[in-house]
Amino acid sequence: MNSETLDVPYTFIQGTAPLLISIPHMGQEIPEDIKARMTPVAHQVPDTDWHLDIMYDFAREMGASLLHARYSRYVVDLNRPPTDDNLYPGQTKTGLYPEYAFRGEPLYLDGQGVTEQEKTARLEKYWKPYHDKLQQALKDIRDQHGKVLLWEGHSIASELPRLFPGKLPDLNIGTDNGKACDAGMLEAVEASLTDCPFTWVLNGRFKGGYITRQYGNPSEGIHAIQLEMCQSTYMNEDYPFEYREAVASKVKPFVQGMVDAAFKAMK
Repeated sequence: MNSETLDVPYTFIQGTAPLLISIPHMGQEIPEDIKARMTPVAHQVPDTDWHLDIMYDFAREMGASLLHARYSRYVVDLNRPPTDDNLYPGQTKTGLYPEYAFRGEPLYLDGQGVTEQEKTARLEKYWKPYHDKLQQALKDIRDQHGKVLLWEGHSIASELPRLFPGKLPDLNIGTDNGKACDAGMLEAVEASLTDCPFTWVLNGRFKGGYITRQYGNPSEGIHAIQLEMCQSTYMNEDYPFEYREAVASKVKPFVQGMVDAAFKAMK
């Protein structure tokens, strides 16, 4: 597998199998000119999908291609539509250009928020290259194999009153209410969780973000599944957000089992 080395806002590793793991919220970088206008909370990038490169390290042995973001979602959220429409009407919107952390703290110093001109520039410099690469990778893989599974890796703090009531299930599987992948693949994912000690739900609070909804197209041989994991299943949810090997080792086999089940069920 060959890794791209160009100065681009993502890291891409080419695989050999019809499987692409996309992790659009793993990035932690913030350009210095933006960071200088942000609050101390923003500098800690708490809403990062931490350590998912470790949680999905099994994917390389499966021959998967890997696409990871370099820059924080605070620069621009790669899993939101370019129009910034609300993916969950009636729910609190986190937005394409976030100005508040998930817990509600402001991300920018007073009067230092994102200008309209800056929004356009960020879309072109950070959002568009990721999606261009994602589209090209999906096309190349599908053209080679006739099919491709796009697995969207995400994680989030288990309790965020601003965004949802109570505690989330540990594993939140989203397929845009069944539109983004073949039904047999989703059944295989469910079957892989038969003896799972972790709580899980299908198309609950998280039904799949923009990427799952935009690119999942089973009739064209592109199947998309999003997994939003509670971070409590594998790490400390408070700063400095350490990975917890002893805890993660219990959930990781089920993550791998879901990906493997969906991949083997793909027709």
